[in-house]
Amino acid sequence: MLAAPAHEQLALLRAGQISAEGLMRATLARIAAVNPAVNAIVALRDEAALLAEARAADAALAAARRDGVAPPPLTGLPLAVKDLADVAGLQTSMGSPLFAGQVAARDSLFVERLRAAGALFIGKTNTPEFGLGSHTFNPVHGVTGNAWAPGHSAGGSSGGAAVALALRMVALADGSDMMGSLRNPAGWNNVYGFRPSWGRVPERAEGETFLHSLSTNGPMARCPRDLALMLDVMAGPDPARPFCLPAERLGPPGEGLRGARIGWLGDWGGALPMEPGVLDCCEGALAGMAAAGAVVEPLAPPFVFDDLWQSWLDLRAFANAARLGPLYDDPAQRAALKDTAIWEIEQGRALSLQAVTAASLTRSRWYAAAAGLFDRFDALALPTAQVWPFARETDWPRDVAGVAMDTYHRWMAVVVPASLIGLPALAVPAGFGAQGPAKGLPMGLQLIGRHGGDAGLLALAEGWHRANPLAELAPPQPAGAGGTV
Repeated sequence: MLAAPAHEQLALLRAGQISAEGLMRATLARIAAVNPAVNAIVALRDEAALLAEARAADAALAAARRDGVAPPPLTGLPLAVKDLADVAGLQTSMGSPLFAGQVAARDSLFVERLRAAGALFIGKTNTPEFGLGSHTFNPVHGVTGNAWAPGHSAGGSSGGAAVALALRMVALADGSDMMGSLRNPAGWNNVYGFRPSWGRVPERAEGETFLHSLSTNGPMARCPRDLALMLDVMAGPDPARPFCLPAERLGPPGEGLRGARIGWLGDWGGALPMEPGVLDCCEGALAGMAAAGAVVEPLAPPFVFDDLWQSWLDLRAFANAARLGPLYDDPAQRAALKDTAIWEIEQGRALSLQAVTAASLTRSRWYAAAAGLFDRFDALALPTAQVWPFARETDWPRDVAGVAMDTYHRWMAVVVPASLIGLPALAVPAGFGAQGPAKGLPMGLQLIGRHGGDAGLLALAEGWHRANPLAELAPPQPAGAGGTV
């Protein structure tokens, strides 16, 4: 039951062939069996309350069958929400001791939409403190291990979500993505993560809503059809929020790989150091796409990467200083912030008006240049990370292929071209390391589209999913885990 993708589980629920209560019991048993080895799901709710909600979902499904009407699309499906978003009645720690035990009074906007669609919230998925960094560890809930190798990093900041998906603890998951947080953990756990076009999944219109357009929420799943299913629920404009995209139903995706033109950016002409085997793995996936009918063309660097990186450094720090600055201003709270959060705030507050303007100008120039690329290509391709999953005890890689990393996130610079200008970017499974320390570890490939081109990326991913048998692979049972899927 749990091995089936979400759309199949939901079809069985609607037909009455499985019950929401039975699915909930199986979900909780699976979590009990495998979660202790990886620590992906945190703040798990009381079993009795969850079973009561599942029985209520069964009653709603039975009434819908009796009346011949369609129930809300996610009725009876268990979900765990990333611990940066609010679920009314559940804790939202954001991985910070400053907020440990804090109970949300109101749903985040996309959570409200998932609830209205009938999802049953079982708990939260683990994340780095405040979502900073692409390795999921924090002082509240601890570290999350990779689904394929629990002694290695799960990626981040949606690491708990990716691992819960891969190990069949949930069939759908949400994530947020500023700097690859939906893409790197998906790639490192052999699942799919979709950063939609900026404006597709808005946040609530609270506080400042115009300046800091770098992050977005999006879906994660084990197949593109499930991505589309969840995105259709999460997406849609909020009249109080600027720059929203109009409502558009995206799924289920058609098969769109044959004839698709893909521009391969590789290591951006040497600007992005890569660990051995990363490019080989991704090029193997691209060869598979070409065999399935795509046209893959190596692409020279379309923009000076150092300029993109400087723009990203400044605009990210500018946004994080605004978001976390009030905590920094209280000496007692500042003492509880991790060093990378303090660094982000101080970097952002040191920026001049001229620096912020220059960063925004670079972003504007890159958006225009990228728009021209999509006259030639349906998608651009890059790896989802520059390194293989590293040891979980490591906070972040200090060098990549012999090149020193000068910030805690420089090793994830490969995700910046999409993030900086709000392009949709879909992480698909690329394969596994073939030799050395990376042998058997997963890697992903980013497919990046023009702004608003989310449906086209889903179609490309669906074509690759059908052609790629590795996408269906499940991780081995973690050591010490019991039970079956």
